[in-house]
Amino acid sequence: MALVVGLVVLAVVAVGAVVRGAEGAAGREQPEDRGFRLSGPALYFRDAGTGRVAYGDVGGGVSRTGRHRGGPRCDRFHAAAGTAVCLRAAPGLSAPRTHVLVLDRRMREVRRVTVPGVPNRARVSASGRMLSWTVFASGDSYARGGFSTRTGVLDLRTGYLVTSIEQIPLSVDGRRHHAPDVNYWGVTFARDDNRFYATVATKGRTYLVEGDVRKWSAKALRKNVECPSLSPDGTRIAFKKKVSGDAGRPWRLHVLDLRTMRETPLAETRSVDDQAAWLDARTVAYALMGKGTPDVWAVPADGTGKARILVPGGSSPVAVAG
Repeated sequence: MALVVGLVVLAVVAVGAVVRGAEGAAGREQPEDRGFRLSGPALYFRDAGTGRVAYGDVGGGVSRTGRHRGGPRCDRFHAAAGTAVCLRAAPGLSAPRTHVLVLDRRMREVRRVTVPGVPNRARVSASGRMLSWTVFASGDSYARGGFSTRTGVLDLRTGYLVTSIEQIPLSVDGRRHHAPDVNYWGVTFARDDNRFYATVATKGRTYLVEGDVRKWSAKALRKNVECPSLSPDGTRIAFKKKVSGDAGRPWRLHVLDLRTMRETPLAETRSVDDQAAWLDARTVAYALMGKGTPDVWAVPADGTGKARILVPGGSSPVAVAG
């Protein structure tokens, strides 16, 4: 019995050492290419073949051979103004965790936040000051019932960190809303680094909410808006709208005019499960599953034209200005 117990203890210690070693190696990892930088104009994205950040020409398509690879490994990625956020699933045998890595212009890690869950959404404000991320706490798809999300916000200037915004005071239909099933996801920031938009789900419905960081409050603006993405001029929101009960094709991309609250369905008619990114004032990009791997597509934001492929084997697109 003593021998068996001793062997079990040694095995546990060995497994723990392997897990800690793997986490340490992941933590020390920097860009594969030491010359890899955030520099634009360029289209940055996650390369599906390597799992690393890559970039190419923001104006045209990026072929598999015409892309510059060598960035850090990320499961989700976003960047602006010389700051990037990289979500990476933590290694190990424990419950799923996500490393939220804050990267500088040289793509070096300058801060890390570790949260429970699976990487899902990531955003950096236009100034590079505000960061947000969403993880799945259980389940792995918005199309499946019973999922739970956790969304965090980090102010790089003040160091203010909220690992879950679920407790932010929420108003629905002009009244304070209290419910145990509140879930937020898909934050997008306005240029003032205070106002933000996100999706909240509660009591079987989803809403577009407008939040205020300084006042720490949020109010519902409109039903059936998921994964919002604010346009560069702050006047429109690209989002996915649930248009079908078919779990395989539930959504269609739309653009909402915040002044008139008029919705415009986009020319992409396939179901897109992504938080779209604005390439410029006229075009949005998004990931869509291809043959085994995601591809990055683009479509006009006014409902005209047709969808075109930008990056075969890519996801997490973001246009970096400079």
